[in-house]
Amino acid sequence: MQLDPASGWCEGAQVCPSPNFNARPTDEISLLVIHNISLPPAQFATGKVQEFFQNRLDVTEHPYFAGIADLRVSAHFLIERDGTVTQFVSCLERAWHAGVSVFEGREICNDFSVGIELEGTDDQPFTDVQYEALTGLTRHLQRAFPAITPQRICGHSDIAPGRKTDPGPAFDWVRYRVALAKEEQQ
Repeated sequence: MQLDPASGWCEGAQVCPSPNFNARPTDEISLLVIHNISLPPAQFATGKVQEFFQNRLDVTEHPYFAGIADLRVSAHFLIERDGTVTQFVSCLERAWHAGVSVFEGREICNDFSVGIELEGTDDQPFTDVQYEALTGLTRHLQRAFPAITPQRICGHSDIAPGRKTDPGPAFDWVRYRVALAKEEQQ
């Protein structure tokens, strides 16, 4: 997998374009936000996240979908349980993943962040291949956007406390950060 800094698209990722994005107010990309998602909740490999990010979710298929029917959201990337990486929005564009958010006193984190969704829930362990894919993708993003330092990688819960809980307690931050540091030394 390779990120093309000129286009913001990751070669080797599946492409599933979302209409839910707009232009960044500046060229700054300096924050990485980790999320989790599953649709319906706690069900995996349904293809419903992709449909949701493309505004094609059939709200009659599950009662939960009625409550999210009017949302227009996206992320830059989704990493599924099997490690498959899908990209929805160019990293050079503003995906709509963070919502009302603040990082180090700065609001509207979508303006300067990249969002990665992990297929999962707050309380179920993520898979080994998800951590491997996340680590690899993070390194590509850091090479393309050096302002994304280890200190500027956070969870959705960190930038929207009280409103969001993801990636949740099941996400192993130590494992992820150790893997990033190890890869950085190689």
